[in-house]
Amino acid sequence: MTNPKNIAILASGSGSNAEKIIQYFKNHKEINVTCLITNNENAGAIERAEKANVPSKYFSKSDFEHSAFILQYLKSNNVDFIVLAGFLLKIAPEIIAEYPNRIINIHPALLPKYGGKGMYGSYVHEAVILNKEEESGITIHLVNENYDEGEVIFQAKCKITPQMGAKQLAAVVQQLEHQHFPKVIEEFVEKY
Repeated sequence: MTNPKNIAILASGSGSNAEKIIQYFKNHKEINVTCLITNNENAGAIERAEKANVPSKYFSKSDFEHSAFILQYLKSNNVDFIVLAGFLLKIAPEIIAEYPNRIINIHPALLPKYGGKGMYGSYVHEAVILNKEEESGITIHLVNENYDEGEVIFQAKCKITPQMGAKQLAAVVQQLEHQHFPKVIEEFVEKY
């Protein structure tokens, strides 16, 4: 394949998933992480991207709502796919229209349970524990106009033991994310 597929990663937080994705595709022949975009000027993801020589760019919440600057930036980086790795803003309809079925998100629970607005990070794990669920896991899905309602691509489960708290569950779920997310992205992108 002569032209690699280019991925933009969107991240709001520490960037552990972004870092795993960048490492996974570092010497990949067909897939390239071309940039990292964030809505948080202090996101740890910025430092992780820069250490890996992946350019990062900050856009304000207003930029994401109006999206023209972001679309311009994505096009200038020849982005083919967008990967949300702990990104907390809703994606504008204009961006979804420009990248139909090419925006992938990861959610730290088994959708359709524990999804939707406000369900992210520790909030998800606390709700799962509070409801005495027997299992949790990750869902990798396409992004549409509604939070966490896009087509599911992949799920991985983990058992919840009675002595587990939200922090312990978060650690187990993060291991699943790091283990599966880059590989699922690869399989999805290579189909195109």
